[in-house]
Amino acid sequence: MSHDPRKIERLLALTERLREALQADIAALERGRPREMRSPSTEVQQLTALYTREAAGFSPSIVQTLPKDLREKLTGATSRFRDVLMQHGRVLTRVRSCTEGMIRAIADDVAKKRNAQRPYGPVQAAKPRSPGALLYNSVV
Repeated sequence: MSHDPRKIERLLALTERLREALQADIAALERGRPREMRSPSTEVQQLTALYTREAAGFSPSIVQTLPKDLREKLTGATSRFRDVLMQHGRVLTRVRSCTEGMIRAIADDVAKKRNAQRPYGPVQAAKPRSPGALLYNSVV
């Protein structure tokens, strides 16, 4: 199968646009503004679908037949994209862990306050309710 330079250029452009979107997500998360993330947008979702379709057409044998400069350009762009993708995953995991920890701490504090015994108050007849609004099956 021969290579079409337009397909390669299209794949390179998609890779770069997705890399920029992921970098914007990372910056938004680091600023503490997850609502500014670009990846949930329909534009980025469409880019991802196009990238998946275009990348599926490239096998290692096709890449090996490319001219050296084009092959290096493609492998460099792919490597940079993978690096940003890994960084994006690490930042998302860090934010998710922090958020889950905060929710757990709030739920534990609410449960502790509900269960606290009042020194001179009446004895509770009913079992205190768990903070079910924050937790589902006691799992964050």
